[in-house]
Amino acid sequence: MILPPATLGMLGGGQLGRFFVSAAHEMGYKVWVLDPDPHSPAGLVADRHLVAAYDDYVALDSLGNECAAVTTEFENVPADTLDYLTKFIPVHPAASAVAVCQNRIAEKTFLADNGLPHGPFAVVRSEDDVRAANAGLFPAILKVARFGYDGKGQARVADRDEALAAFQHFKGEPCVLEKMLALDYEVSVVLARDEAGNVRAFPTGENRHRNGILDVTIAPARASAFPSEGTQLSAQEIAERIAGKLGYVGTLGVEFFVCRGELVVNEMAPRPHNSGHHTIDACDASQYEQQVRALCGLPLATPRQHSAAVMVNLLGELWYEDGKGHGAYREPDWSVLHAVPGLRLHLYGKHHARPGRKMGHFVVIGDDAAVVLERALAARAAIGIRDE
Repeated sequence: MILPPATLGMLGGGQLGRFFVSAAHEMGYKVWVLDPDPHSPAGLVADRHLVAAYDDYVALDSLGNECAAVTTEFENVPADTLDYLTKFIPVHPAASAVAVCQNRIAEKTFLADNGLPHGPFAVVRSEDDVRAANAGLFPAILKVARFGYDGKGQARVADRDEALAAFQHFKGEPCVLEKMLALDYEVSVVLARDEAGNVRAFPTGENRHRNGILDVTIAPARASAFPSEGTQLSAQEIAERIAGKLGYVGTLGVEFFVCRGELVVNEMAPRPHNSGHHTIDACDASQYEQQVRALCGLPLATPRQHSAAVMVNLLGELWYEDGKGHGAYREPDWSVLHAVPGLRLHLYGKHHARPGRKMGHFVVIGDDAAVVLERALAARAAIGIRDE
């Protein structure tokens, strides 16, 4: 068990790392952040920010010598970096688990090999793989295997010719070709698992996306998102099975599609999840506190959601005059949000806004789920988010 005032290490300096630093500080720990961006949100609030690449072994040696344990806030930290640090100190989640989640080919293969529900897909490493793909996969989405997120590195393809063109556009990067599914809803489970295999899951959230980026999370998910209570329970059970098969230690997010009443795993995130931001304001223990607890070998909290919650992402286009990323650059009028009862605004301290970049979020909490949703959507419109 690692107790305060020990120093913890964080690989990655984005908003998820920033919330981890805040949670760790509240629990009495110090945190060092390693991130190459001198303006990283987590680095700004950390006890020390190592401005270095993830394969800078001088910086990694500093982490290994000064930190009691290390975790990560995004999945694209090189697995070799995690392996290297493991020689010195505990690293959670393990490189083996992160390696599965950071590569769509490995992820889909993991789901298939372990009998976990997944949509039809084909591995694409060459143009011949596209030509050989089952015709029943189309229409489909071609996704690069590495470094794709928030709709980046993806292309909708109606047929084989479009898939070939998209594969060429991706410069022959290994991809997965996924059949487009008829979606009823999108939901997610965020859980924490410790080294002993104990799991604590937050209530399942219901998600809405806009241009491939999470827009709104409703937590707990409404009953309409599930054909039966059993389906909602199954989402948590499947997420727990995934964590167990990975030997996972830490906070894990699992995204699902609900298709004709059936659950299909979309993807896994080996870190806290955007759809779990509301746990800071609406739960007794947040996903970030659970991340600290799992990393340090503390008993996991039993999360209780004390309020209905709706989270809304704030993207960079709001900082521009037309609300779409064009015109004069200016700060949004936050007064319209601060006037909403039960609303909590979280800004990440990023030094420059650009369209599609996650700059902050707000959460509305309250006792009446319908009222909370109505207030959150009204606040979303008031700050300038428009459905296209």
